[in-house]
Amino acid sequence: MAILLRDLLRHSPEFRIGAVLVACVLLLSMLASFSPYPPEIVYVVPPDLPPSLTYWFGTTSRGQDVFWQLSFAIRNTLLFGCTVALISRLFALMIGLISGYKGGWIDRALMSVNDTFIVIPLLPILVLFYFMMRDRISWLMLALIMACFGWAYDARLIRSVVMSLKAREFAQTSLFSGMSTRQLLTGEHLPYVMPIVFSTTMNNMVWSIGLEVTLAVLGFTDINTPTIGGMIYWANQHTAMVAGVWWWIAFPTITVIMAFIGLFLLAVSANAYIDPRSRLWSMKGAS
Repeated sequence: MAILLRDLLRHSPEFRIGAVLVACVLLLSMLASFSPYPPEIVYVVPPDLPPSLTYWFGTTSRGQDVFWQLSFAIRNTLLFGCTVALISRLFALMIGLISGYKGGWIDRALMSVNDTFIVIPLLPILVLFYFMMRDRISWLMLALIMACFGWAYDARLIRSVVMSLKAREFAQTSLFSGMSTRQLLTGEHLPYVMPIVFSTTMNNMVWSIGLEVTLAVLGFTDINTPTIGGMIYWANQHTAMVAGVWWWIAFPTITVIMAFIGLFLLAVSANAYIDPRSRLWSMKGAS
């Protein structure tokens, strides 16, 4: 993984741009720890003030400082995306490694389950969960539900890589030397899979953050927890654009777009690195 990051930083301008954008968003999220206002409290500042030296991003109709509220919102949104991505990576790794290595009836059984999760429409299920558990669904519960449905595509990708690795000479040598299945998968196959895990993690974060923002804007999440979608939801409830409070929607939208573009560029550059059809890396490495 360290070699992957070093090569990407050295040779990929897309990765560097993505890293800068993500770093800016992360910096904003870390500033939430220094906020002078609690995130849930309203009417702590004068409402509907435009951006100024006192209130950099203006204030909302609910009397909240947009800058500090945005720092809480993007922190929670990124934590949500990371939670979904990390949990779903565990599922994808476990299913993909075992299915690709074992083959036979184990592979068929796991891929049957995998393909079932691929075709399940997620958005209607999330809306159904919301109406069934309206007063009990929390930020963490929504992340866990999405993580349970966000691993299937990537598990199939990991499976295909492991099936290719299993036929290579080093894997056969390790097997004949007496290595256990766990040792073989974690010690020999996992390092080859990690670049794919990195790339799919970025893609999964974009997917999960986008879906959370969509649900929050529609009011299908815990709107009392500050998120980017929650900020846009409250702005719509107070007709911010009609009232001329454009900054209430503009700054959260710009921030989440920066996060999307940054994560997308990280994923694209990682895909270019691991794609065997790409000759760019070998040419630059040779030079």
